[in-house]
Amino acid sequence: MIPGKYRSVSGRAANNVNCGLHLVIQTSSLSDKNKVEFKLNRETPSFPGRLLQHDLERNYSSRQGDHINLVSSSMPSFPILQRSSEEKILYSDRLTLERQKLTVCPIIDGEEHLRLLNFQHNFITRIQNISNLQRLIFLDLYDNQIEEISGLSTLRSLRVLLLGKNRIKKISNLENLKNLDVLDLHGNQITKIENVNHLCDLRVLNLARNLLSHVDNLSGLDSLTELNLRHNQITFVRDVDNLPCLQRLFLSFNNISSFDSVSCLAESTSLSDITFDGNPIAQESWYKHTVLQSMTQLRQLDMKRITEEERRVASVVAKKEEEKKRESHKQSLLKEKKRLTINNVARKWDLQQRVASLATSQDRKDSESPPQEPCQIDGSTISAFPEETGSLDPGLSNALQGLSVTETHLVEIDGDTLSLYGSGALECLDRNWSIQTASMVTTVSFTFIEFDEIVQVLPKLKMKFPNSLHLKFKETNLVMLQQFNALAQLRRVDQLTIDPQGNPVVNFTLWKYYVLFRLSHFGMQKINGTEVTQNDMIMAERLFGILAHVASSELPQYRMISILGDARKKQFRYLLESKGKKPGIISEETNDSKRLIGENTNRATLNYTTREFYHEKLEEIKDKKKFCKMYVEDLVKEATAINMKNEALQKLWPQMFIELVRDAVIEIRSKDSYMKLCLQQITDQK
Repeated sequence: MIPGKYRSVSGRAANNVNCGLHLVIQTSSLSDKNKVEFKLNRETPSFPGRLLQHDLERNYSSRQGDHINLVSSSMPSFPILQRSSEEKILYSDRLTLERQKLTVCPIIDGEEHLRLLNFQHNFITRIQNISNLQRLIFLDLYDNQIEEISGLSTLRSLRVLLLGKNRIKKISNLENLKNLDVLDLHGNQITKIENVNHLCDLRVLNLARNLLSHVDNLSGLDSLTELNLRHNQITFVRDVDNLPCLQRLFLSFNNISSFDSVSCLAESTSLSDITFDGNPIAQESWYKHTVLQSMTQLRQLDMKRITEEERRVASVVAKKEEEKKRESHKQSLLKEKKRLTINNVARKWDLQQRVASLATSQDRKDSESPPQEPCQIDGSTISAFPEETGSLDPGLSNALQGLSVTETHLVEIDGDTLSLYGSGALECLDRNWSIQTASMVTTVSFTFIEFDEIVQVLPKLKMKFPNSLHLKFKETNLVMLQQFNALAQLRRVDQLTIDPQGNPVVNFTLWKYYVLFRLSHFGMQKINGTEVTQNDMIMAERLFGILAHVASSELPQYRMISILGDARKKQFRYLLESKGKKPGIISEETNDSKRLIGENTNRATLNYTTREFYHEKLEEIKDKKKFCKMYVEDLVKEATAINMKNEALQKLWPQMFIELVRDAVIEIRSKDSYMKLCLQQITDQK
């Protein structure tokens, strides 16, 4: 039975006691002569009524046409109600005093046998004067002005208590009503469910139209089968899954906006009827399917019987929703992993910059101070360089080591944008990217990567992602205009975005004009989101054209070629050769050489050498110098030895010549003997 019917049913049941009574009501302080007599005209038609299958549910019906005249007393007192013996015999166990404009409960003497008492539609503000009715089972105080539940402690037999449409703000003073079967408190001002855990026999609880914001504290209501919570302000529900007998739950017209806030309902195995209509959750497209899938034992939803077809559809939709949730969860995890990785890369980058800053400052101090000899401590040599002395902040070093064991780079393709975070991300350019993915990328973003490291992979970028037109740099240590020269080796750049964060070069007023001048052969369209105009190109040429001309014209050709990298020498020679060719005569060259037809000689000489490449060249030059020095030293030593031998020969030669002549004269003095000796030597040689 729907809880909303309790009041009307109880009203009808209470009206059944209209019994044609001749009632005498007197005030307790007046004499018998001041008694006021009035008649209640009753009829007793038959009406089959049923109240929750209670044992008091008998067939009654009535129609009341009351006309009561009360005489008030000037003394503060209570009315006294008396019935005749005939009336007591006829309606011995029930009494109705509804719509009597009562402001207090009258004193009811000699009615200890009453089982049903009805005070509907009066103005009673307090429950009192009924403590003697210890056999009372049904008490109806619907539509009064009661503010507090009280005066019921002696009614231990009470099973039905109807207090709907009053002014009650708190559930209290029900400790002794352990036999309650029905408790109706709808239409009050209750904000919290409390003090009902001892009502283990309670089957129906009506709290509709109150001020509840949440549902909990329901443990102990082991017999509860119906709970009405319509028209409240409920946002979440708890403990309902702990009610083993609950079958009907009415949550219509509340503020429930997500299934998570009522997830405990899915754990209930006894619920068969439930309503959510009038809640924000009921407006969602997935509402019905989710409820049916989560609560498979339901027979009715929002007062409508559930069909097998609806269950089947709900199962299919629920599976799809579950897949979406898993995908959403996966995406959330990926986003969180991305966030953590980027934060880690940022911290490592920050530590590296601080370490580099300390090292630079230390180098400056060393250059300003006299050279220091390695100091001796306990016979061991300790270098004065900061990396070896441990002069860096130990906290920075420890943090840097700690970060090295976690994710230190991130590669992400989102639409047409390839985002690289951390220097380790540059290794992705060595992957075997699919043609479709590589051709889709038009924007490449570099974050937390040294620009000098980026320069080394620009040729790979040009090959792997031929359609990349937009470059973004953030926290890449772009500190001087010369670094922009390295971008000239790309195939094409339409847009360039240099984030001020971590790129001090943007603090130079003319940096944009230098970029336009040096990369003019690209026909750049935007820089930092701003359209490039013809006036910008003219200004760039005026500012930097003469400098490039001086730089190229003052250097001899062999020197100019020597300062260019290997990748630029061929391009530069092509530019020089193309000057002397007649218009229309173009020999077959490589694609890169053809691209440079728009890059003049002056700009081609503006090149950039990374610090690492510069240091490598220095080391190479040092090695060559060392080799040449050793080679020359060996040649000098060999020449010195030859000269010494020659001088010794010059000194010994006169004596040697005399001895040679003497030996020859002696040998040929006897011609026959000399010939025999010669023949013998020839014979021995054979």
